[in-house]
Amino acid sequence: MADMGGDRVEEAVASCAALLRQAAGRDWEGVRAGRLEWSCRRTAEHIASDLIAYAGQLAGRATTAYVPFEITLDDGKGNAGVVDVIEATGGLLAAAVRTTPREVRAFHPYPFRSANREGFAAMGVTEVLLHTHDIAEGLGLPYSPPDELCTWVLTRIFPQVRPEPDAPWSTLRWATGRGELPGREPLTEWRWSNNLVIDTERLTLQGVTPAAAADLRAGGTGGFEWVESGPFEGTRDAAGMIVGAYEEGVHRPEWGMFVLVRREDGRAVGGIGFHGVPDEEGRAEVGYDLAEDARGRGYATEALRALSEQALARDDVKLLFAAIDRENAPSQRVIARAGYTRVSEDLEKAARELHGLEGSLRLYSRES
Repeated sequence: MADMGGDRVEEAVASCAALLRQAAGRDWEGVRAGRLEWSCRRTAEHIASDLIAYAGQLAGRATTAYVPFEITLDDGKGNAGVVDVIEATGGLLAAAVRTTPREVRAFHPYPFRSANREGFAAMGVTEVLLHTHDIAEGLGLPYSPPDELCTWVLTRIFPQVRPEPDAPWSTLRWATGRGELPGREPLTEWRWSNNLVIDTERLTLQGVTPAAAADLRAGGTGGFEWVESGPFEGTRDAAGMIVGAYEEGVHRPEWGMFVLVRREDGRAVGGIGFHGVPDEEGRAEVGYDLAEDARGRGYATEALRALSEQALARDDVKLLFAAIDRENAPSQRVIARAGYTRVSEDLEKAARELHGLEGSLRLYSRES
């Protein structure tokens, strides 16, 4: 996961420019871009505006609103000049992505009010691919971006969309209301989904995307800088659960996995999250672990308190519970300090029936 998006932005812009330059001598102003109300010319200008806007968000570290950028071309600028601007603004976004620290987040409204460098890169790539397709459709030109580029986008900002491994471009178009997929209802509304981050005094709990989860499961870092003993095996196991849920189309990011990152040095120290969405009774299971050389400092308790409070503030959550091995005294102390208590026999029985818990585990719960 060495590339956090700069190369992908350049790849997408190159595919766009190559196609548009073929048709630079045609009438873009009098032709609508596919299903859009905009002309092909207006759509091309919009691509450049999106790229510079995302670059500005990152470079300016905007936290409360969009930086008010707008692209205005000189009078008489031809279509080839528009392509030049797309390439230039794409270069600016790629540079902003490469030079922005991993921990920086800037304002974006959907869905959690911020995005990191990888999120802005993925949104920029999406805008380029989709609007190049719109223009190509309007001009009657064939266009199909590389499958790998489409998969890269889907696994970062469309975590709720079940993938079609053999048709990532069709999946991306379906996910954005531009195409059909067998067995799926057409979409009339859509939003991408940047990862959720929960702040605590010493940590940030950073939501793990399907792309990061796949890398962790395969033995990588997930794009995080870990302390020497991390990630712990429980984090890799949990990442595998995220990948499975994503492939089945049932992954919901706010009920997924988070990596615990220290504010003081940006190092990842552990993982925390849920075993899935709440059941019909409003019950959800939590789990957590820490790298060995990060234990004994209260990180797990701090993270569990924050995650629990975030979840229990929702109307659809009534109870959180955790299953802990009877011999794991340190984890039992963590769960108790986070406000959880031992459950009753009835609740323990229900939890075991729902989740197949073994008799060697103790259950703790916290209610809203």
